Amino acid sequence: MASANEIARKYRDELRPRHGLLRGREFIMKDLYTFDASLNLALATYEEVRAAYVRLFDELKVAYLVAEADSGDMGGDLSHEFHFPTSKGEDHVISCRSCDYVANEELAESALRPAIFDQDSAWTFVSADQEDGAGKNAFTVWRGISRDRNTLINVWYSPSGLQGGEVNTHAVKAIVPDLDPGIENAALLWAQTMEKSMLEGGVTELPKIINLVDYRLPSSVAESVKSGLADPLWASSAQPSSFGIKSSTVVESPSDGQALNLLRITEGDACPRCDHGSLKVEKAIELGHTFFLGTRYSEPLKALVTLPAGYQDVESSKKGADGSAQAVVPLPAAVHVPMQMGCHGIGVSRLIGAVAETLADEKGLNWPRVIAPYEAVIVPTRGLEHEAGDVYDALASGETQRQSIDAVLDDRPNSFPWKMQDADLVGFPIIVVVGRGWKESKTCEVQCRRLGVKKSVPLDNLAGEVQELLVQL
Repeated sequence: MASANEIARKYRDELRPRHGLLRGREFIMKDLYTFDASLNLALATYEEVRAAYVRLFDELKVAYLVAEADSGDMGGDLSHEFHFPTSKGEDHVISCRSCDYVANEELAESALRPAIFDQDSAWTFVSADQEDGAGKNAFTVWRGISRDRNTLINVWYSPSGLQGGEVNTHAVKAIVPDLDPGIENAALLWAQTMEKSMLEGGVTELPKIINLVDYRLPSSVAESVKSGLADPLWASSAQPSSFGIKSSTVVESPSDGQALNLLRITEGDACPRCDHGSLKVEKAIELGHTFFLGTRYSEPLKALVTLPAGYQDVESSKKGADGSAQAVVPLPAAVHVPMQMGCHGIGVSRLIGAVAETLADEKGLNWPRVIAPYEAVIVPTRGLEHEAGDVYDALASGETQRQSIDAVLDDRPNSFPWKMQDADLVGFPIIVVVGRGWKESKTCEVQCRRLGVKKSVPLDNLAGEVQELLVQL
């Protein structure tokens, strides 16, 4: 394996900066690019990097999620995101309460609950502003448009099936990749395209319509949609076919033939991986991402590597028909193959901002041990500054660097209450107070706001007590 690793400043023209610490036009990023000679080696490298990221996030001792993710514009078909679950997040992560299923909303699925409806009952169309009061047998339409403004995408669904959610544009985009999800007046824009094509004539490709029908609607509604009779867009004009416009109606996924689930996953939906699990929807902040790119970039760029004659893929896991391991045949001659690539990154400054946003409370910051400026701060009351030096020596005098505690002594001339308030604001994991207890019995008060600890500890036991708390931070 070859790799290129860097930690460097990045610059991005963020259109709508928000959350101060989380969104900035300048930030620090850790990037890693990997290059392997074979698919098996590349997948092994991917798992090694992902495992290293897991160990890094484990050290923070902050709850996090590793979610299966959509590779998006980066490409590839294997990627994972690392998230902090928090109400301040902008992403949605879906996880199961019973099994280990975790996925980004763009990739998440839910098991299809049985659609209960009466085929013989009449179904009525309701407009978007009537959805809240819609009855059980009501259906409506959400409209989208392609990026070239040539295709109108209609999503037909039952408002009673939303349960407070909305149309899942990620599911729609999986069927119509060219969807532009950010357009509100899709029908108007498409109508302008249609009018222009009719006036100008000789257009290479006429506007078209794609109807997607959610599985919660009966076949009678799907047939009405297919005929064009269900769409109020044509209530006062001829059907689109009379203008030469082609319409298609999709009720099953082109990839697997499953009925279309076009609504956003909501709390309590059934897990797609296990029989009895229910899904949880959480807001989250994305902090890291691993991508397996394969040969998406190396093939078009002709980034090749030469495998010599006799080369054997030591990571190969070929199995025979009976499941037994098969011998790997050495290459008879040298061959040129495109490199298998991986791309991995952690937003360093974003991680620090996310920790600050997630763990801060009304008193100030709350740093985990591994990224705190110091592991402990010693705050003496007035007149005990000299004695506080003995406390510092007790904490910092471990036999090895790992056993010693990275402490700082606050010997500034400010008042004791001011220094205590400042220690909370800065977010030191541990505060050691040298005060009344020292005068009375040579004890220090050990405080850990994050763990809710406040207790008196003799000097002889101080280092051990602080170490026990730090292990949890």
